[in-house]
Amino acid sequence: MKFTPMFVVAGVLFVSSMFLTTATWAEMDGAESEDGGSDVEHAFGSMILIPAGEFTMGDNDHHGNEQPEHQVWLDDYYIDRFEVTMSDYQKFLDDNMKLEPPPLWDDGLAVNEAADRPAVGVTWEAANKYCEWVGKRLPTEAEWEKAARGTDGRRYPWGHMQPFVDIARYNLGITGWVSYTLTLASVRSGVKGMSIRHGLKTGGKSPYGLYHMSGNAAEWVSDWYDRYYYEDSPEKNPQGPETGTRKVLRGGSWEDEPRNIRVTARSKAEPEFTDLTIGFRCAKDASKTKSASKS
Repeated sequence: MKFTPMFVVAGVLFVSSMFLTTATWAEMDGAESEDGGSDVEHAFGSMILIPAGEFTMGDNDHHGNEQPEHQVWLDDYYIDRFEVTMSDYQKFLDDNMKLEPPPLWDDGLAVNEAADRPAVGVTWEAANKYCEWVGKRLPTEAEWEKAARGTDGRRYPWGHMQPFVDIARYNLGITGWVSYTLTLASVRSGVKGMSIRHGLKTGGKSPYGLYHMSGNAAEWVSDWYDRYYYEDSPEKNPQGPETGTRKVLRGGSWEDEPRNIRVTARSKAEPEFTDLTIGFRCAKDASKTKSASKS
């Protein structure tokens, strides 16, 4: 992922806006889980249950920080089906008056114009605080990857096929920023009729029914970044290095090329970094949720 200053040239702005409006982002309901079941069986509010088990993490054919491929076992957990929205994040700010809105939110214009778009411009610390505020946490890097790729080793959430503009919001480059409503897709957006156009049954969603795991907004995860972490990471429930200077980002964004929105691609940034390409979603331990429901 490239973190470079964003600017808009008048001619590019016009071309970008024309390009963005060609994609049809329709609502998709009733997401399917990996085993073909209904969301209802796996949902906890707006969260999806990812069942316990093993999956392949990493990719031997790409960047060195994705190697080696290795098997990881994760306990079952919940993860948000959608990226946290601007309207959800604003509720958090309203309840925590001492916290400042992200510096890139243009004095509230972002929320007014694009309440259903991902909350971008949020630091890692702020994302972590939000997840704690709603009784959740940031997902680990391993949890994020399993939720995005499933257990069949796919390259993108929808499979191995290269992305299209109506599957993911990506490849707009540093001059692709037009506005919150045009550059970013609604977190609930999908495309109907994908089986006709590209042979896909569930559009750009992950095997478990999560939206925008590739493109739209890159997502903070809980782990510190270490380029060589995969070489000796734990086989069960890896939590990332104990310390570090930068946090991991996953999924790529509207700015990134196809290779950078693969589900195994790893990027990083300082915890205090903010950018219009970065958002987040939350996770929750399934065991704690089950215990709370029984009490």
